[in-house]
Amino acid sequence: MTGIAVITILAVIIGAILGYASSWFPADNDSLVEKIDRLLPQTQCAQCGYPGCRPYAEALANGDAEIDQCPPGGSEGIAALAALLDRKVIPLNPQYGVEKPLSVAVIREAECIGCTLCIKACPVDAIIGAPKLMHTVIYDHCTGCELCLPPCPVDCIDLVSDV
Repeated sequence: MTGIAVITILAVIIGAILGYASSWFPADNDSLVEKIDRLLPQTQCAQCGYPGCRPYAEALANGDAEIDQCPPGGSEGIAALAALLDRKVIPLNPQYGVEKPLSVAVIREAECIGCTLCIKACPVDAIIGAPKLMHTVIYDHCTGCELCLPPCPVDCIDLVSDV
């Protein structure tokens, strides 16, 4: 047998042993940050005071943030975070906003001047369009974060909850 054949056979045997052993000793690959992040609404709205859901999850895991800072997650999100982190359920802190129904942005296309400011502001790339042409929202991607509203110079974006 050649050296390469022996190495290949050994690799297969070691792989099989490790595969079998992994069924006896499962690894918990879900870090606390990942578990928290999965509970957050993924709006990336920054209302919590962090630039997105993952940084907020990291702050929660480190004990640097409270569970009451996510308006899009609302009372259900707070309850889920409290259960995971073994904390008391508390109401949403109004400093960060109020709980509202889920909504999506809608651009009144006839009024859109194509400035692209809303595209740049959208954290989930839910707005498409070209400079100096009208833009539109991909509703399935829009999280209703409201970050597209302030930069719009012609105020042609509405949030609706029944799209």
